[in-house]
Amino acid sequence: MSVVNPAVSTKPILSIDSTRAVDIDINDVTHFLLELDALKRVNRRSYVTGTTRLENSAEHSWHLAMACWSIAEQFELDVNHEKLLKLALVHDLGEIDAGDTFLYASTRSTAHVEEREGIARLQNERGNGITNLSEVWEEQETGDSKETQLLKVIDRLLPFLLNLNTEGKTWIELGVTRSQVSGAHAFIKDSFPSIHDWLSENIKYATQQGWLIDL
Repeated sequence: MSVVNPAVSTKPILSIDSTRAVDIDINDVTHFLLELDALKRVNRRSYVTGTTRLENSAEHSWHLAMACWSIAEQFELDVNHEKLLKLALVHDLGEIDAGDTFLYASTRSTAHVEEREGIARLQNERGNGITNLSEVWEEQETGDSKETQLLKVIDRLLPFLLNLNTEGKTWIELGVTRSQVSGAHAFIKDSFPSIHDWLSENIKYATQQGWLIDL
């Protein structure tokens, strides 16, 4: 006699519109998932703490999403959490095609051009189920919502934090100056003063340690 485990159901877990499902090719779905996987191959300039390897953009996107979520909760910020997390997750997707551009690179101001083209390609890629992918990416790039403002603050905070905890390895390797770092983080003074105060103190510390060039 067979024994049926009451905890195991043979019914589908999700309620899916069968007429719509017929038109969806799972090969297309998985194709798009692999397109997203390519973000793991894009290395940034920051080192992962406790290692000798560079952080990749997929790791940064995850860290950014989690950090935004945690800080929004802890400071009880009046933001839309779903929107915030979506902005964080799409934030660096354009780098799949464009690659990462260092914050202090001379080409930084034009990096968005190639990234926008990459997002347009992903938007039209077969298997993409995110109909407003380009719209969400554009919001994080050029928008001024509360969610976007928070995202930009945390996006600057995280690589600074990694540099601080790897003895300024990236700063030293690329000859970054105190004034460059101060300038890149100046906008945070208005949007998140307590984080800016913390950054300012640690910019002084990093300069004293010789990790930042005192210029």
